[in-house]
Formats: sequence, structure tokens, C-alpha cells
Amino acid sequence: MNNTLITDYKKFLDNGKTERECVEQIIKMAKKYGFKDINSCNSLKSGDKVYITKMDKAIALFEIGSDSLENGINILGAHIDSPRLDAKQKPLYEKDNITYLNTHYYGGIKKYQWTTLPLAIHGVVFKKDGTKVNVVIGEDPADPVFCISDILPHLAQEQMKNSATDFIKGEDLDLIVGLSAPEKETDGSKKDEKKDKVSNKKIILGLLKDKYGIEEGDFESAELEIVPAGLARDLGLDRSMILAYGQDDRSCAFASVQAFFDSKANKRTNCCLCVDKEEIGSVGATGMASNLFENMIAELVARTEKTYSELTVRRCLANSAMLSSDVNAAYDPMNPNLFDKENSSALGGGITFQKYTGSRGKSGASDANPEFIAKIRNAMDKSKVKYQMAELGKVDQGGGGTIAYHAAKYGMNVLDAGLAVLSMHAPWEIISKEDLQQLYEGYKSFLIYC
Repeated sequence: MNNTLITDYKKFLDNGKTERECVEQIIKMAKKYGFKDINSCNSLKSGDKVYITKMDKAIALFEIGSDSLENGINILGAHIDSPRLDAKQKPLYEKDNITYLNTHYYGGIKKYQWTTLPLAIHGVVFKKDGTKVNVVIGEDPADPVFCISDILPHLAQEQMKNSATDFIKGEDLDLIVGLSAPEKETDGSKKDEKKDKVSNKKIILGLLKDKYGIEEGDFESAELEIVPAGLARDLGLDRSMILAYGQDDRSCAFASVQAFFDSKANKRTNCCLCVDKEEIGSVGATGMASNLFENMIAELVARTEKTYSELTVRRCLANSAMLSSDVNAAYDPMNPNLFDKENSSALGGGITFQKYTGSRGKSGASDANPEFIAKIRNAMDKSKVKYQMAELGKVDQGGGGTIAYHAAKYGMNVLDAGLAVLSMHAPWEIISKEDLQQLYEGYKSFLIYC
């Protein structure tokens, strides 16, 4: 077992609970390996190492090979966003004597799983003068944490009659952030005291002002993400697994980045791409459905070719090969009826390849070509990487998507490649350490042999 890889991975998860935090870590790693911001380079040649970022929430790393970009590049593409809760733009309110932070959930979650957990707030606030304020509350042992309350079983008779989707409404996923003494009016003198009382909301705002220098209006230009508080931990008496938040898809992102750094470009240029917004459809300027990646390739072409050509950009994209680095559902022995066992990915089974994702009739899938899969199989066998071919679940049971079909629209070969996750999209997810190691080795093999 590669203990350094496992230790570094857990640190990456602990320090990267948002997209911005992941990009910041990747840049620090890249600089140690000699990578430069592409904006500091007027031209590029074989052997050069550069990175391109977009809005601090997406990043691409490139090592230039000796061959023309027209002939395509090898790409490891992952996403670094994970299901969570986001603070609304006017989030702070007081209800009776409890102060709350109003949220809007992000991505596919089971809402009831987010109640009664210790939660932390990560993100940024931009003040009107452009000042950026980084916010992390709930991770240091000395920090307070936050929580969403739930109904006690003794009074939950009506709640328990609901379906799981209705146990708790999206509008009820609000964080408890403060408490004041309850008000009791018994005579006129108490009413006078009430007039003089400072609301708990004002107290909370005062604390934020003291620590971060932000006003209530600054929430309007904030990006605050609510995530589980706490560190990635070994799971099981044999320590064979990892329990952590955000392993979909930061397990694949970390393995891609590390494999990229530990490989060397030969003829073909190598690329590691980490994008945002996959959990909500890859939308927005930092998602794969945008022109993000083709713009990055255009920047590369402009610095490597004597004369810039849009045709070179298009040929580069069409002739490229990508492993869409994303996780798959692990076979769950407690719920075997949801899976076609022979076509499922098992924890500890190694890197997982999915010919197609999507749902019911392959809707939303890229459906990789067998010629490309054969090439990948050959690369895995050369490096003695343990791998498995799998689907997410039974055909009519459901499904899921990745960034694969967004890359396939350029005409490149794309295959989904990740690891199996148990309790996917829960606040705490489970992976196998063995799978992480095989994932890392598999990604390296792709870059070396494909």
C-alpha cells in the first residue's frame, strides 16, 4: 500500500472542501513540480509545464509533448464540486429566540441526511471595494460548529408518515447559528426591557464584523458553502477504507492530479482538467458544458504554433483521448436488488471503467467506442493495474451522468474511469484504499501508453 498517497489524499480532502480550496491546493502542488501560470508565458515548447485557471474554480494543467497539438492530447478530466448546502444571498434571520442561516441545497442529496450533523461554513465574501475575505468556521477544534435540527421521535408521528423525500423540506435546511434567551412578558416593565434588548441576529452580525470585517449586505456578494465538519478518517478495524466528505469526485481529481505530476509527456501533450458544476449539470462558466476547455486549448495553440488557427484547435480536440474521471456506485450487499451484480463495481475491485453512464436507455451517455476501450485495457494490463467494467445499477433503476458526453461532443474518444463509492452523495462517503491506489496507477498508465 502506498501510504504516502493515502496520507496526501486525506489531507487534500481536509483542505479542499470547496472548489476554490481544491484549485488553490492544486496550484500549490503544481508550482512545486515546476508549473507556471500560462499568462506568464508568451510561447511554449516541448517539455514546458503550465496551468490555466478559470474564476478560481476550475483548472487545467498541461505538459507539452513533442508532437503537434493537431494530433490530439491525453486528458484526465475530473470535477471538484460536491453536493452541499449554499447560503442564500439574504441568509441571516431570527425566529423566536433562535438565529438561522438560510440555505439552498446544491446537487443531488437526501435532505434528511443533513440534519443533526456538525457542519462547517467554507467560502469567500467579496466586499463592495473588491476586497476578498476567506471564511472557514467549524474545522478548527476551537471553532464552533453549526447544525440543522430535526424533530424528536416522540413528536414525529406525522413526519414518519411522509416519504423520505418529504421528511424535511428544502426550505427547512437552515443552520442554527445563534441563540438568545426566550422572551416572557408578565407586566409593563418587561415590555420596556424588550425594547432595550439587542437581537441575537445583531450579536451574530457583530461577531462577523469583528472577525471578518463584513456587514450584512456583504452576504449578497458571498459564496458560502455548508459542508460536514471534520477530517477524513480511516474506516474499519483493518483500516482498509476511507470515510470522508466530497469523495465524489475529489477522489478522482486527486488521483488524476497526482498521476499527472508523476508522469512525463512524450509525443502527446498531457492534460489534467478539474472542472466545476458537474453536480448540477456542468452549467455555468466553470462547467464542462461551457466553452471553458476549448478556450483553454485555444490559449495553448496560440503559444505553441507559429500561426494561430481555429482548425488546429478543432483538430486537437477531435483527436484527443480522455478518461472522464468520475466515481461509480459500489455494489451494496445490503441492497443487492438495486444492482446487476456481474456488471457492478465492488469496493476493492480496482479502477472502474464505465462504457456508458446516463440513465434508462443510456440517456445522457457518451457510450465509449470498443476500439478505445481495448486500447485502455491493454494499457492497464501493461502496468498490471486491477480494473473492473461496471454500470451504476440495474437498467430501469436509475442512473447518473458525468462530464464524458460534454467532452465527446468535440469528437474525441472518452471513457468514464473512476472508483467505487459506497453511500455516494451522503455527507460522509466510503471508498477503498486499494481502489485509490489502483486508480492512481491506472491514470498513470493511460498517460504513458495511450
